[in-house]
Amino acid sequence: MPERQYKILLREEPEGGYTVTVPVLPGCVTYGSTLEEAISMAKEAIELYIEHLAETGDEIPTEEGLFEYTLKISAHA
Repeated sequence: MPERQYKILLREEPEGGYTVTVPVLPGCVTYGSTLEEAISMAKEAIELYIEHLAETGDEIPTEEGLFEYTLKISAHA
């Protein structure tokens, strides 16, 4: 498999651990009880996701042409 890079988002959960999502791979979500475990689980989830896409002949998304921007919104109460 060619080397690819994917951004992951880690969310610390109130009950402990971290949920990981991969924005460019819809539905690719995993969890780890530590940061290290969450990152390891994300790597495995991405590999399995891409493997499935390759087996079914679907296009494998890349982050080419994507830009990251953080938008701050003021909450109105």
